[in-house]
Amino acid sequence: MIPIQNVYHMLSYAFKVLNEQGYKNISTEHFSNVAELCAAILSKGISVQLKRGLIREYIPETDALSALRGKIDISESIKARTILKKQMVCVYDDFSVNYYMNRVIKTTVELLLHSDISKARKKEMRKLLVFFDEVETLDVHNINWGFQYNRSNQTYQMLISICYLVVKGLLQTNSAGNSKLMDFIDEQHMNRLYEKFILEYFRREHPKIMANASQIPWQLDDDMNDMLPVMKTDIMLSKDEKTLIIDAKYYSYTMQTQYDVQTLHSGNLYQIFTYVKNKESQLSNQPHEVSGMLLYAKTDEATLPNNTYRMSGNIISVRTLDLDCNFEQIAAQLDAIALAYFGAGS
Repeated sequence: MIPIQNVYHMLSYAFKVLNEQGYKNISTEHFSNVAELCAAILSKGISVQLKRGLIREYIPETDALSALRGKIDISESIKARTILKKQMVCVYDDFSVNYYMNRVIKTTVELLLHSDISKARKKEMRKLLVFFDEVETLDVHNINWGFQYNRSNQTYQMLISICYLVVKGLLQTNSAGNSKLMDFIDEQHMNRLYEKFILEYFRREHPKIMANASQIPWQLDDDMNDMLPVMKTDIMLSKDEKTLIIDAKYYSYTMQTQYDVQTLHSGNLYQIFTYVKNKESQLSNQPHEVSGMLLYAKTDEATLPNNTYRMSGNIISVRTLDLDCNFEQIAAQLDAIALAYFGAGS
């Protein structure tokens, strides 16, 4: 189990805005579950956004009006016989707060109001809903999460990311098609947060190391690359001539068992080995040292991997990161990785 406070620390690295002054009080609060934590972050974030102002956009509307507005739809006016009511069907653009991201936020808040959070938090969120009175809700199962961020909406990025965690973490559809609450957050989405946290930790705490989630090109003997998958790393750390590729894994079980024999997940090992060998080939014309690491979130299993292998001239290690401890200890574990691979001063 991960202490709720550590989830907040992970989120604060994944979303830098949580380190701003307005969110400082959240880090000192006690939360009974992650839904309560996300509700607190969302409440504070919405309050901050309301001070800036909710984004509005021009939304096309079609209505039968007594006063002319925009363009008249003559054919629809004739069909609806609106002239009998001294009206005409008008097509116009309404500068409205019914912006899609605002709809996502309102939908998420209403979902949280039916979750296991405190009455005080629910009261706080209901007050915020007053400002979304003109905003429509969405079907939580059909929200389009493919957002593009720019200068005008970048302040929504953290809010929408928290909404994503809430919606994907709280709602699950069973075989009967009904909705029910589930444990927050599921393994798949926790894995994404785990990856993002580790990457951003190295970026912030070890600025002398270049940390990216880089792509590695396939090292081919010809130009035939049709249907080859993209090799995108979770974390790639580079300093001077050294490169460490980390594949972060958040699983319920770190080992696979077959015939009572425990081994590493074969697919994970094949993947990190492929990354390392292709990266090494890419750097073959310059001094280099490429290593790989599978970094699993520690579980309660009796047997946990802690091995270092030398494979075809490269070091491939398998480690676990204990998240069930004080955050200072988590930081120390990550710092030890930087020290081991890149030396003091990194």
